[in-house]
Amino acid sequence: MSKKRQRADTVFVGGKVFTGTGTGPGPVDAAVAVSGARILAVADESEVRSLADAHTEVVDLSGGLLAPGFQDAHVHPVVAGTQMLGCDLSAERGIDGYLAVVASYAQRHPGPAWIRGGGWSMDVFPGGTPTRAMLDAVVPDRPVLLTNRDGHGAWANTRAFELCGLDRTTPDPADGRIEREPDGTPAGTLQEGAVELVARHMPMATPDEALAGLLAAQEHLFSLGVTSWQDAMVGAFPGNPDNYGVYLRAAREGSLRARVVGALWWDRERGLEQIPELEERRRTGRVGRFGATSVKIMQDGIAENFTAGLLEPYLDRCGCATANSGLSFIDPALLTEAVARLDRSGFQLHFHALGDRAVREVLDALAAARSANGANDNRHHLAHLQLVHPDDIGRFAALGAAANIQALWAAHEPQMDELTIPFLGPERAALQYPFGDLRRAGARLVAGSDWSVSSPNPLWGIHVAVNRAVPVEDLDPDRTTGPLPPFHPEQALTLAQALTAYTAGSAWVNHLNDVTGTVEAGKYADLVVLDRDPFAHPAEEIADTRVLRTYLDGEPVFTAKD
Repeated sequence: MSKKRQRADTVFVGGKVFTGTGTGPGPVDAAVAVSGARILAVADESEVRSLADAHTEVVDLSGGLLAPGFQDAHVHPVVAGTQMLGCDLSAERGIDGYLAVVASYAQRHPGPAWIRGGGWSMDVFPGGTPTRAMLDAVVPDRPVLLTNRDGHGAWANTRAFELCGLDRTTPDPADGRIEREPDGTPAGTLQEGAVELVARHMPMATPDEALAGLLAAQEHLFSLGVTSWQDAMVGAFPGNPDNYGVYLRAAREGSLRARVVGALWWDRERGLEQIPELEERRRTGRVGRFGATSVKIMQDGIAENFTAGLLEPYLDRCGCATANSGLSFIDPALLTEAVARLDRSGFQLHFHALGDRAVREVLDALAAARSANGANDNRHHLAHLQLVHPDDIGRFAALGAAANIQALWAAHEPQMDELTIPFLGPERAALQYPFGDLRRAGARLVAGSDWSVSSPNPLWGIHVAVNRAVPVEDLDPDRTTGPLPPFHPEQALTLAQALTAYTAGSAWVNHLNDVTGTVEAGKYADLVVLDRDPFAHPAEEIADTRVLRTYLDGEPVFTAKD
């Protein structure tokens, strides 16, 4: 190698390095040299400094930590960014706050025919279902549709129902539910597929608005140390434009700087006839740093609105079994055939599987695909995994299926304690988010945020994975008197395990592990500088860690303000 190639453009000294290579339980005493887009050396400080000259930037970590850039394996940046630029309720925590945001937005934006937005949380409302009357009080004259933070429901006002022709005679769709007043009139909340009854009448974000949302989301993710992600829903879905073209445009223009895998949306209203269309989208969807190489299949809903697919029925408020075991959005027979066909075509499969029945249906389909097609390197993964039956824990490793965890949810908080546990019962509730059991059984763990459903901050997710409790700063002072006890702490991960899931683990699932995900010579310099070494502080303080700098290809894409 020539002397010119040996010179470092940037060196990182004065701290620890979490390499993510699995060679130890924590960070190492080392320094790092970067030349161009690649890591040149990971060595002791004297050796790294010998690679510097007068033109080299020296970054003093000041006792902090250098780590691989975080990679979010399940996120919705176009949706989240567009929401950030619209009527965004995500920063509020109460009904009055939500309504104040809606009223203010309506006043500041008198022109649009519809008010679009979202970010409200179910646990704020009695029974998890806001009413149309609440919205009518602040916006009586224009239709309003606001998706909730998990994307599985929406809140509409009376004007929206009137314009869309929804009334007491409107039947529930097969894949959703209209919450109703005693006489059958739509009450204001739409669950799952029922959202489309209103959303299809609403003007969607324009291509320019969607691109602006993507770029706003990218900047926010960079500020949190995220350098790569997998968009878990690339396609057209209720209330949102087809974001496939948004990614292609950003990739062609060079404004998409992150490395992104797109999971193409499987339309659950259709069948196998859509596979050639997905294959064509994959063929034309490899541009710059974007590749549409995965397919997203949503097999069930969520527990809070009783649409997650369960092996045994939900309970009612009295603790008695109901007749409802949730939904399977795709018939298991069709799922099995579709998975085999997509696997044979070389797609990675990215599943939404939240309830224990949905998890089993997906694992059964993957087992059938492996039997039919043999083993391969498609790297399928199941996201959310709120309930996994103990009999299915070991099947992840056996099938080579990764467990895609959203760790921030594995904690006591109102949505869990008020809208979930009572309807699962204590025995079944104890099976939730079994990260520890999955890892002990040999499953590969990868991590994502599901933003805009929840915070995209990887350090908060890592905090909960380790502590099984939300960060103290995230507690709602109006709704709790202090920190809540850990949520089944036997399922906790170590800091190294959680950090690895958000770096090397997600790099593997994104087929980027050969070039990113660890701090090693020859890999891309996708790096994050943290203000402290969280391994040297109590676990309860992990969430206090802050991102100071984020690098992509050795170039800074975020620098914290002093």
